[in-house]
Amino acid sequence: MAKYSEKAQDKVEKAMHERKHGTLKSGSTGKTVKSRKQAIAIGLSEARREGAKVPKKKSS
Repeated sequence: MAKYSEKAQDKVEKAMHERKHGTLKSGSTGKTVKSRKQAIAIGLSEARREGAKVPKKKSS
């Protein structure tokens, strides 16, 4: 069984594309995102908000 839904994969792909072109911005500060991990996190967060199948966030 897939860990992430197709919708979630699309969101992450879109976020990675935006990061590559320097148009992905952080939600809280509005700064340009340069980190690959942060781009993935943003994509998964957007997918979660739209109700896609994504595992829960790991709490630190």
